[in-house]
Amino acid sequence: MAEAGTGFLEQLKSCIVWSWTYLWTVWFFIVLFLVYILRVPLKINDNLSTVSMFLNTLTPKFYVALTGTSSLISGLILIFEWWYFRKYGTSFIEQVSVSHLRPLLGGVDNNSSNNSNSSNGDSDSNRQSVSECKVWRNPLNLFRGAEYNRYTWVTGREPLTYYDMNLSAQDHQTFFTCDSDHLRPADAIMQKAWRERNPQARISAAHEALEINEIRSRVEVPLIASSTIWEIKLLPKCATAYILLAEEEATTIAEAEKLFKQALKAGDGCYRRSQQLQHHGSQYEAQHRRDTNVLVYIKRRLAMCARRLGRTREAVKMMRDLMKEFPLLSMFNIHENLLEALLELQAYADVQAVLAKYDDISLPKSATICYTAALLKARAVSDKFSPEAASRRGLSTAEMNAVEAIHRAVEFNPHVPKYLLEMKSLILPPEHILKRGDSEAIAYAFFHLAHWKRVEGALNLLHCTWEGTFRMIPYPLEKGHLFYPYPICTETADRELLPSFHEVSVYPKKELPFFILFTAGLCSFTAMLALLTHQFPELMGVFAKAFLSTLFAPLNFIMEKVESILPSSLWHQLTRI
Repeated sequence: MAEAGTGFLEQLKSCIVWSWTYLWTVWFFIVLFLVYILRVPLKINDNLSTVSMFLNTLTPKFYVALTGTSSLISGLILIFEWWYFRKYGTSFIEQVSVSHLRPLLGGVDNNSSNNSNSSNGDSDSNRQSVSECKVWRNPLNLFRGAEYNRYTWVTGREPLTYYDMNLSAQDHQTFFTCDSDHLRPADAIMQKAWRERNPQARISAAHEALEINEIRSRVEVPLIASSTIWEIKLLPKCATAYILLAEEEATTIAEAEKLFKQALKAGDGCYRRSQQLQHHGSQYEAQHRRDTNVLVYIKRRLAMCARRLGRTREAVKMMRDLMKEFPLLSMFNIHENLLEALLELQAYADVQAVLAKYDDISLPKSATICYTAALLKARAVSDKFSPEAASRRGLSTAEMNAVEAIHRAVEFNPHVPKYLLEMKSLILPPEHILKRGDSEAIAYAFFHLAHWKRVEGALNLLHCTWEGTFRMIPYPLEKGHLFYPYPICTETADRELLPSFHEVSVYPKKELPFFILFTAGLCSFTAMLALLTHQFPELMGVFAKAFLSTLFAPLNFIMEKVESILPSSLWHQLTRI
């Protein structure tokens, strides 16, 4: 019985909701009919006559002030809407309507059972959306002291946002700390240093950690049975302190390389000691994992220093050795550093070998993978490619493969071609990127633009073919061709990652919201009315009366027809009932 009663109530509720959703026109006409029937006791005609008399007594100055005020208010709304749209990419009025008014009008169903059913149906799409909008560490990120800070000193602009630097602080705490750091004074200091926001405070903490290691400690070592011999030895150097100094205090790449070499010496010793003890408990295992991350990071940055200083072959060898020694640590994406260095050496066969290993359907893609594959295929045909000749004879098999590779790359990240073709200015890449977003496009083009320029005709082929991708995916947010639909969260994340002086690239291109166009038209129309009323008050009065009479003519016609059909004594008959 209880279930039957509950089902009846739910059915009754759904019927009421349906009636208010689809039969609102019926309710509207019923209200109009009641107002018409009650027009005599409510004295509607008298009130309308009074209002019309009041309006006829108003001077043209009143209408000038009215239209001028309307124009001013709509202009202020237009300015605010335009500023909000430029900053956040959406209309303020539309956002408020969707967020606050739509739930009140029944646009959102709060039924938990419906939510659970819909969540089960959309679990795959939600999971894909989360993975697409994940922020990744930029494998080619620059050095803060030697590169980012030098840019700030020259231009006075901050190339990194607070959100980006906060993500880096979280990465450092994840990779360079463990639960046993409090047992070692230097590591305990560095654990606090990675959380510090002030750069000078972090650098001071790193120096303090190194000074602690200079203090000699007496360690009891039982070298001879039944005797105690005291041995004096130095505490192990703090590798993470050297890392912080190399990243943030060193003002040149050469200085950073020297500090990283010192960090390598300290980190390699810690790694070998923790490797022997990793099976003695979970604490030692966590410490070994931390020491492994530190060692891999140091070697990778040393390879990047060699690449910056022109020792590209040495950098390639260091990256290959690092990938062989730690093949499972793919989170650092060292293969993207290797691809860039091999392209600098013009070792295209080695580049193809690396792509054959990492450009796999089961592995996550990146702009570096997709556009490097397109560059290699474009290199085979770009020197002889001519759009006029291709339009006459058609595309050959090699040219078709190159065009398809470019379309594939553009579909993955449509922001890259504008930077490669220098249609948009480059900035320093951030420390974190969003795959398929503007931040990833900047990071790729910053290092790979020179490689595209080195291949004769590659940029010409890209210029002639990249826009054809959009004809294949007319609705990129709903359905993709070779990849998942383009995520809608990229614009918001890129605005957090990229500095404010950079104009974020948006895909697909957003049209102006309706309310911006509406307020612009309203502002222009009311301003024109104010000007005409001020210049020609009598003529505008004639036009206003003619407009109002024309506007109310259909309503007067309908009321006359209704009065001719309905009896004049209907109201009296209703009062008697």
